Amino acid sequence: MPTLGAIADDFTGATDLATTLVARGHRTVVAVGPDSITDGPGRAAADAADAVVIALKSRTAPVAEAVDSSLAALRALRAAGCRRFYFKFCSTFDSTDRGNIGPVADALLDALGERRAVVVPSFPVTGRTVYRGRLFVHDELLDESPMRHHPLTPMRDSHVGRLLAPQTTRPVRLVGLDTVRAGAAALASALDDPALADALVVVDATEDEDLRTIATATREHPLVTGAAGLALGLTGPRPDAARAAAASGPGEPGVVLSGSASSATRAQVAHGRAHLPHRRLDLAALRADFDAAVGDLVAFARACWQRDPLRPPLLYAVGDLGDLDDSPAASALVERALAACATRLVAAGARRLLVAGGETSGAVITALGVRTLTIGSPIAPGVTWARAVCGDENGGRSVDVALKSGNFGAPDIFTEAWSVLV
Repeated sequence: MPTLGAIADDFTGATDLATTLVARGHRTVVAVGPDSITDGPGRAAADAADAVVIALKSRTAPVAEAVDSSLAALRALRAAGCRRFYFKFCSTFDSTDRGNIGPVADALLDALGERRAVVVPSFPVTGRTVYRGRLFVHDELLDESPMRHHPLTPMRDSHVGRLLAPQTTRPVRLVGLDTVRAGAAALASALDDPALADALVVVDATEDEDLRTIATATREHPLVTGAAGLALGLTGPRPDAARAAAASGPGEPGVVLSGSASSATRAQVAHGRAHLPHRRLDLAALRADFDAAVGDLVAFARACWQRDPLRPPLLYAVGDLGDLDDSPAASALVERALAACATRLVAAGARRLLVAGGETSGAVITALGVRTLTIGSPIAPGVTWARAVCGDENGGRSVDVALKSGNFGAPDIFTEAWSVLV
């Protein structure tokens, strides 16, 4: 029975966290929405796990919807036996002035009858660190990084406290790096200060050891919030926990579906275009005749498989900023198109899908009717292969999926990810 329950605000974040938990010795299942663990195979998978991560599509949802879905996830996790909880958000603190990080954290604390939670966006292995309350992306402040141009959540301030304050009804406080470096006991004492009793507490961390210190200091806290890095300090009961074996075999058809417009993904698309057969989504064609445009993309991918099954085709939305249409309607159209491509390509024989972008990943997994993901081989920090079983409407087929956050991965991930699929 699981004891740790996590709520992730998007699908790539869920697999990111689950990968870290598996590496720390937790048998972990990713559930697609709270209903996936209430009965049937999903409930059985949860019962056999040490940790359950519920993947939501709540990062950019309306505030009330994000809160409601997060509370539903909390209820499902409590019913499954979980006693500690982890609200996982993006390491670049993707949010708007209204939320959804603050409102969800407030709602979870209220539902648990708790008053305080730490807020820890740091994930040093991916270049995300917090110092004096300011969030860095590698050596750039958040608001000077490419995240300032994010089409859905442009980040125009690097100070986590200032970002969070308008989103929460609680005071926001900061615990600095000097306190963290004083050790877990000193940090636990600082967090017990009555001045922090009703607060969301942003905690500095610039190295993995800082995260381990924070995890130790908060091991009695019913709720923690942060990126996946905080899980580095959560040692599980099974250090030799097995990863899932691949569902596919070498040479079986695969495809890259890229909906992200992030700078990291654009670099990956550029590398992919130099090494893989590729086709960019034509938004005008999709608007004019959606089914026909998707059909053309699927036919292109299938023809690529026939020519060379070892070179997965790349279907992408944005190669450079000139391709970018950042309107909500365009983003929704991209998600819908790539999800439709995924379902048709799986029906045509695809057994390996690498999906770039949190929103796109959510759309693809939902369209395939996947209820749970079993974590497999890691590809890069924050990115892993997972085994998924499609819903009955998609033939119940087993496929390997990698859900990549737009900001994660080296430039060659679209060509090199396949080599670790074992």
